[in-house]
Amino acid sequence: MKKLLSILLIICALATVTCFTACAEKDGDKSSYDIFAIYDAENGTVSGTVDFCFYNDTDNELSDLKFNLYGNAFREGAKFAPVSETYKNRAYYAGVNYGGMQISNVENCAGWSVAGEDENLLVVNLLTPVYPEDTVTVKITYTLTLAKVNHRTGITAHTVNLGNFYPVLCKYTSEGFKECNYYYCGDPFLSDCANYNVTFDLPAEYVAASSGKLTEESTANGRKKCSYTLKNARDFALVLSTEFEVASETVDGVQINYYYVSDDNAQTNLSVAAESLKFFSSTFGQYEYPTLSVVQTGFCYGGMEYPALTMISDGLDSDNTAYTIVHENAHQWWYAMVGSDQMNDAWQDEGLAEYSTLMFFENNPTYGFTRTGIINSATSYYRAFFTVFNQLNGKTDTRMHRNLSEFSSELEYNNVTYNKGLILFDMLRSSVGDDKFISGLKTYFADNTGKIATAESLYACFTRSADVEGLFDSFVEGKILI
Repeated sequence: MKKLLSILLIICALATVTCFTACAEKDGDKSSYDIFAIYDAENGTVSGTVDFCFYNDTDNELSDLKFNLYGNAFREGAKFAPVSETYKNRAYYAGVNYGGMQISNVENCAGWSVAGEDENLLVVNLLTPVYPEDTVTVKITYTLTLAKVNHRTGITAHTVNLGNFYPVLCKYTSEGFKECNYYYCGDPFLSDCANYNVTFDLPAEYVAASSGKLTEESTANGRKKCSYTLKNARDFALVLSTEFEVASETVDGVQINYYYVSDDNAQTNLSVAAESLKFFSSTFGQYEYPTLSVVQTGFCYGGMEYPALTMISDGLDSDNTAYTIVHENAHQWWYAMVGSDQMNDAWQDEGLAEYSTLMFFENNPTYGFTRTGIINSATSYYRAFFTVFNQLNGKTDTRMHRNLSEFSSELEYNNVTYNKGLILFDMLRSSVGDDKFISGLKTYFADNTGKIATAESLYACFTRSADVEGLFDSFVEGKILI
């Protein structure tokens, strides 16, 4: 038996070496996901496989890979509930129910287990260590059971939201692979860019909005297979529906598709999506994906961003729909293309997305939003919240640099990351002037596209030309009074 095991290990090692070569030739210095998934509408499940090719861009040899299992946040008994009590009724439209992500097998490994603080990690033990600049491939077989919930991942009244629908490699840091607990405040995701090839099998009557560019579609026996590609992206998402109508426009070679179920202002909302993409490209730097899907769907908050796809709540009025489309599109720059630590510095992408939204409306006054109006509204909400907060708690914590777990509520999170972030960037712009402000954002985008940018790298784009380090410090560390 020992001799036979040795022979098998040699064969597996040779297979791994083959994967090293194939992955390197295929994807260069990026990890890649080859996903095949099947949607079972009757049972509300997505099942499939992920052939994940890991490119080791760290300085260390690694014996394990760790993946975030975001779908497990929706299981019964989860330690970190994905929805707060405040939003529970709005989210669980059919009553509280549950889902979850089950791993059934991992191939090309020495062993695997589900671990983490909340059963939210898949730990894969490699056959042999993967060295810097080498690659290794593992194959994960899984089933995602979807809750009926107006959220990133779930079945809504008219759509199926498939954000975070597959195991996602954890970001590797100086402390190892970073576990992302699914806190209901903010966006508890942190991942490096990778290349995607996704084939999705679904009932033929469904239309799929996707992060990726459709490369092939076939139909047989009442079902269809859609294949997509997406390069240099932090994640991949889809939204499915049997009721979608689609309005399309091409801007600077980018096909923008607006998917909606019921919208009397569909052409207006398509236009705001197209105009904001064009504005952000010219102001910050070129949008790098071939398509953009803007999707009206069931969602308990205003919207949600994914690379090349944004979810827009179907419960918004016309003004808030337009505002949310612009804000979520801004995240294509400040999240999708330029990443940041959303777990500890959520203000960095939310504040920038909110201020980018202000900049768009300031330059497009026909929509009825003004710079003064947006700033005054944010300042009023911020002051009102922290006045009440101080009265109830006897102290006020306005620090921006903090973990998502440290926020007491969505209201506190929104005021610190969105409103205070917006006020910070407006004060920064007033301090350095318009030209240096826009130049700094262009530099930040150019220097950090495809990366996870630190807060310090953002500061540096402005402190090179102006003495504003104290401004950032006073805001981020909670020293300034607003």
